[in-house]
Amino acid sequence: MTTAPDAAHDTAGAAAQDPAPQLPVPAWRPTAPTGDTTPGTVVHRQLATGLLHTTGDPLTVHLTGLGGDRWESAVTRVEDGVALIEVTAADAVTLRAEWRVPCVGATAYWTPNTDASRWLPPSWTAPRTVSLALGAPVASLVGTHDRALCTAAAGETAAPVRVGAGVVEESGEFAFTVEQDLTPDGPPMRLRIDLSGRHFATTLRAVSDWWGEGQSHPGVARAARMPAYSTWYSLHQNVDAAVVERQAALSADLGIESIIVDDGWQTADRTRGYGHCGDWEPNEAAFPDLAAHVAEVHRLGLAYLLWYAVPFIGRHNAAWDRFKGMILRERPELDAAVLDPRHPEVRDYLTEKIARAVEEWDMDGVKLDFIDLFAAADPPPAPAGADHDTVHEGVRRLLADLDARLRRTRPDVIVEHRQPYVSPGLRPYATMVRTVDCPLSPAENRQRIVDCRLTAGPLAVHADMIMWNAAEPPESVAVHLLNALFAVPQISVDLAAQTPDQLATLRFWLDVFRRHADVLQLGDLEPARPDLGYPQIRAGDDRTTVVARYAPLPVALPDRDAAAGPETVLVANADADPTVLLTATRPERALARVQDCRGEILSETVLDLVAGVNPVTVPTGGLLTLTREH
Repeated sequence: MTTAPDAAHDTAGAAAQDPAPQLPVPAWRPTAPTGDTTPGTVVHRQLATGLLHTTGDPLTVHLTGLGGDRWESAVTRVEDGVALIEVTAADAVTLRAEWRVPCVGATAYWTPNTDASRWLPPSWTAPRTVSLALGAPVASLVGTHDRALCTAAAGETAAPVRVGAGVVEESGEFAFTVEQDLTPDGPPMRLRIDLSGRHFATTLRAVSDWWGEGQSHPGVARAARMPAYSTWYSLHQNVDAAVVERQAALSADLGIESIIVDDGWQTADRTRGYGHCGDWEPNEAAFPDLAAHVAEVHRLGLAYLLWYAVPFIGRHNAAWDRFKGMILRERPELDAAVLDPRHPEVRDYLTEKIARAVEEWDMDGVKLDFIDLFAAADPPPAPAGADHDTVHEGVRRLLADLDARLRRTRPDVIVEHRQPYVSPGLRPYATMVRTVDCPLSPAENRQRIVDCRLTAGPLAVHADMIMWNAAEPPESVAVHLLNALFAVPQISVDLAAQTPDQLATLRFWLDVFRRHADVLQLGDLEPARPDLGYPQIRAGDDRTTVVARYAPLPVALPDRDAAAGPETVLVANADADPTVLLTATRPERALARVQDCRGEILSETVLDLVAGVNPVTVPTGGLLTLTREH
């Protein structure tokens, strides 16, 4: 790596021979500070990055210090088309970085924000604030052929960072902005800017690897990568030991390897809401002997996870009076309040209550829900009795303490987090991350799965719980499953109420999930067309390629050397059109097996593929398996 000299220029005290910074064309932003709200000292500097736009012009980053001028910047070239920028401060300062790329051929704007469309926003859109408990500081402007025009990320993944982007109407450019509060003893601003033009998924994986440098992860238990059953959509709060054991027995017969018991185990109330969260004692009428119940589920061969809504203290709990003075804010619509993790008493209480699941009841793991509710735009100042100044420090300490406590009893403990708390700073304290709730929305589940996969690092990614209407034909059940093909499926229907065809479909596709888990979950993931919601996704390793088709698009067969050994290509058809067009780069011969949604073999034949387009009939919810010859 080479380090470029600091190309910054301080307009408050520049040498006479230095040119004044060339500020970008002004863009209208209604959220920009004006008048008396602007700090007294405003310093502009420009930084040459050594990177080139697709037009061949150099990329310049414009740095603005609000409230101070004692800060320095440096650029390091990481690889072709990629640079790392670092800014350190000798005094407290709010540092804003802005750079622009020509908006030529742009098709989508990718962020990990689960509620975001892929449309290009205008530059005056309010920036999003990300922190340890909410989101991740990364974005990508995607162009034609799914190539990234610019992928950028910040290195600060705990303290709040304000990230903005959008089309500058005045110039036809696309602007990126990152704003971070710097202090002499705090972390620097670190930015990774990628103009390499690679596939956007490749650039995002590189960001994920960058975040993971120097970070250790305890590993992922096998059960966390195998199909799971969740009680939430199927049973909601109507859970008891007998019902759970019945679903566990049926799950084991289908090849499911874990069960997650959600809300309801801790209360006899069945009206939803979170007023009965906080004491975390079992509902004795439903679970009279929780340890014996867990032992029975283990006897059936399933791992057991228990749900906790970590931040909530409900009004109908004994703990309400104890902690009502230690809250961040009340949530009256939820009949609860959010606890303040800056209090050691709060952290100790939650750690003790949650660790009990593993230590006393022999659970295999816990589902930690609603961590994102700790994040707040304007948290109150640290109160008396707090031992951390910021909420994100309190959250990290809580999760670190809990992780250490759980692993003392079970080193391979399974811990579920959920979008949108996907910060890489939380990775050491999680095993898996699940997509946000999207019941009966398979396309949304698919998009959120891919978004999560692209920056999840070592974590197992789980689909949102998969449910379907009782009247769904087996082909539709298969479509729900196929939209979660590149994640761990969590099934959430009453298994005792399924038809034989529905069960056959579930059994077949869960077997596919299990047999090909390595390539589906750990292979190189290449999703197509983020602007269209990923209508085709593929994953592959050196032996197997899996392609899922969600729209009537042709499927390009991976090119292979004639001297290579056998290669398997799986094509799953989730579209209503049964004609799958395979495109090959050269003539070849392959054994083709076609199965329907239940796994029944419809045909087995040798295909003589031509260079170009080759139509093959694969029914909706079905699978084509190609075994390619020498």
